[in-house]
Amino acid sequence: MFKFKIIYNKAGEISHIETSLTGNNLLRTPKLNKGGAFTQEERETFGLTGLLPHQVETLNQQVARMYMQYHEHHTNLSRNIYLNVLHDYNETLFYKLVSEHLEEMLPIIYTPTVGEAVQRFSLEHRKARGLYINYKDRDRIDEILDNRITPEVDLTVVTDGEAVLGIGDQGIGGINISSAKLMVYTLCGGINPHRVLPIQLDVGTNNPHLLNDPMYLGWRHERITGQAYDDFIDAFVTAITKKFPSIFLHWEDFGRDNARRILSRYQDKICTFNGDMQGTGVIALASVLAGTVASGMPLREHRIVIFGAGTAGVGIADQIYGALRREGLNNEEACAHFWLIDKQGLLTKDTSLLPFQQPYARSSQDVQSWELRNPQQIALADVIHNVKPPILIGCSTVTGAFNESLVKFMAEHVERPIIMPLSNPTSLAEAKPEDLMAWTKGKAIIATGSPFPEVNYDGKWYRIAQSNNAFAFPGIGLGALAAKAKQVSDDMLWAATLALSECSPVHQDKLGPLLPKLSETQRVSVNVALAVANQARKEGLARISDEVNLLERIKKMTWQPAYYPYKKI
Repeated sequence: MFKFKIIYNKAGEISHIETSLTGNNLLRTPKLNKGGAFTQEERETFGLTGLLPHQVETLNQQVARMYMQYHEHHTNLSRNIYLNVLHDYNETLFYKLVSEHLEEMLPIIYTPTVGEAVQRFSLEHRKARGLYINYKDRDRIDEILDNRITPEVDLTVVTDGEAVLGIGDQGIGGINISSAKLMVYTLCGGINPHRVLPIQLDVGTNNPHLLNDPMYLGWRHERITGQAYDDFIDAFVTAITKKFPSIFLHWEDFGRDNARRILSRYQDKICTFNGDMQGTGVIALASVLAGTVASGMPLREHRIVIFGAGTAGVGIADQIYGALRREGLNNEEACAHFWLIDKQGLLTKDTSLLPFQQPYARSSQDVQSWELRNPQQIALADVIHNVKPPILIGCSTVTGAFNESLVKFMAEHVERPIIMPLSNPTSLAEAKPEDLMAWTKGKAIIATGSPFPEVNYDGKWYRIAQSNNAFAFPGIGLGALAAKAKQVSDDMLWAATLALSECSPVHQDKLGPLLPKLSETQRVSVNVALAVANQARKEGLARISDEVNLLERIKKMTWQPAYYPYKKI
């Protein structure tokens, strides 16, 4: 059924790979292809003689050539396409190349460039990747899962493509997000790419452009909703967890009406995690905690305004709320710290809200003394001028929403405001770091969702922290897998947050960036994974012996791109 098998030695390390593939079939399998690095003996054994140039290369020689080719491409999208083609040709070479140039290439394969790739999925499609489970095939999910390439699956990233980054419903183009997330799991967390699976649930699309596009490769049908949708999700979860009882199931880019409901339904039953709510929440809270160290103001003294009250914004609020509760505040006291603003303005008890937004709704008494331009829609400016928040977070995808007058007002009333324009991609950010530094005269404590270059202010260069959930989810997944966790608990996420915040440079320099460099993510992920695994064990959620040394297990699980000897089955 499967084309290869990874053989481990007694120490748990990869010894060699067994495969029945030969000739061009072997060269066309990206998980196995070594290109010119196949040895002379392997070329004889697997029928490769004459199919490759004479010279036997090392992996490092191949990386040098690929890096030169990479720089022959001059746009981020063309570089993204180049790297994905390389991934579809030789996965090991892809991971070796990107790992050696992580800061340069992560924004190309992941946010923000992946957003462009998602939008062009049907035009740029070259090679099937992962699995596509169409609603019309809902009675064949077991069969579809058996068509996977990888024999063993530890981790899957699943999407239905309804709420991709800040660009909305992209239908089956969402598979590029699932694939990119799994690349990040490997690059930043050391997850073995031979044991992961991207999955696209094709339940239709409500994007009129896709529905009317003759090139669109997905199901041209309006999205399935209601009970039919829930039954489909349930059939999928039942099938995949039956086949892989210990799988870590990561949900990504589901619509706001579905994301929280799905997580709530399954989080106490299986080991599952939502990247938009929990992953974004963990990295944002870690950034906020680091910001409180830099500002010198305890978290419980902060008033927090979040502009954008969808899945990500409320997910961030939930994580900060949890931190406030851990400081001893009761429910009412903790909720009183938040002011959330969505499309209809400030969330109030008089407006129509989704269930997950309701805990953060303000009462009419909270705003009765305010002078409002439009009482029916309390805008961001109204909230800023009346609340005078020390923390402002953006998840709105409203470009430039944090304008000069609002930011200057904050800086007049707060010594060191924490301002986090987190919307992706870069073009949708609520503010640019260089403007924030100028408008606050260098006082702003900044974290962004997209990568931005260093800012020069008053003759000094400042590195801008990217509140990239690549710092969070790879370590969370690695820790859950190391512990063979039954589920991902709130306390496990809190442990991840603390471990991540402790890696912040502000502990050494209060003027430093809030987060480490992206090139340090593997080191950070080990710390996060150990904290998560220890917490799972503490809560009785781990399914491994108490005698197992978790740090050693995590290090042994960490995959590095290398070529291994092949033996023929």
